[in-house]
Amino acid sequence: MKAISILSPGVMELVDVPTPKPGRDDVLLRVERVGFCGSDLNSFRGINPLVNYPRIPGHEIQARIVSIGENRNGSLREGQSVAVVPYTACGECPACSHGRPNACRFNQTLGVQRDGGLCEYLCVPADRVVADSQLGDAALALVEPLSVSAHAVERGKVADGEVALVLGCGMIGLGVIASAAHRGARVVGVDIDDAKLELAREAGAAHVINSATESLDSRLSELTAGNGPDVAFEAVGHPQTFGACIEHVRYAGRVVFVGYAKDAVPFATKWFILKELDMLGSRNATLADFDRVMKMLRRGTFPVDSVISKTVSLEDAAEAMREWDRNPSLLTKIHVRIGAA
Repeated sequence: MKAISILSPGVMELVDVPTPKPGRDDVLLRVERVGFCGSDLNSFRGINPLVNYPRIPGHEIQARIVSIGENRNGSLREGQSVAVVPYTACGECPACSHGRPNACRFNQTLGVQRDGGLCEYLCVPADRVVADSQLGDAALALVEPLSVSAHAVERGKVADGEVALVLGCGMIGLGVIASAAHRGARVVGVDIDDAKLELAREAGAAHVINSATESLDSRLSELTAGNGPDVAFEAVGHPQTFGACIEHVRYAGRVVFVGYAKDAVPFATKWFILKELDMLGSRNATLADFDRVMKMLRRGTFPVDSVISKTVSLEDAAEAMREWDRNPSLLTKIHVRIGAA
């Protein structure tokens, strides 16, 4: 079968690889649509420490069931369109034994620690697919990244009527905005790109702030009667925005870190104590998060078409990645369509 492989940093090509064969507990999928993630870009650039080469990327997957192994799951059938849960869980590590398999110590995500979905066919365990007959292919390929965002919102315990600050309006930030607004929060989206801020409004932000042209401190003070937001989300992965979350969140507030900072992050630790902050990390997503996102998408309020900047064929995927590498700020989401009409 055909696949796209990152052979080494900066080298991505269309290759031939063996077609997988499903085991007793697996489903064989015909992959139809895959979204590029920031981790795929980092793998292409050679700065993802979890990746060895060569590696087939791709974990934001929509596919169709071709066949089901002998140990059939009664709810699945051939021909169904599915989203793929790309993580593994050992079931025994401290995270798994405490009911948090998304943070499994030994997790292996498709396209990161193991080959992913940017190929024609894929085998995964039957319990790693979620079928849906209402959502289109593009929406199903967005379920995984939106579920990462939904998990962050769940970690932050966002409640109806609260003010949620989201720093960074890329794909993950947009998902946080949508999930927080879906729970009844008044969401403030912050970015330095007006186009991304417009998408933030479409996703559900009640207010947007361009921190390059406006005073973030003044605007947040106006919007929160000087108290600061109830919960702040870092979805950029920059030391400055990590600090901004802690600085601007209210006393006894919550801060959720979703982005990865490449550099060390200096903190004024007095605010941890003075504000008695709850500071939370957020990793991957659970099946419950997938379910929540699918219910949200069925409402039709998330701007699926707006966030997909470009859709290309498998043959053009490598060039699309190179283009994204050259101009990362110009694209929100690239989808690769594989053998689909």
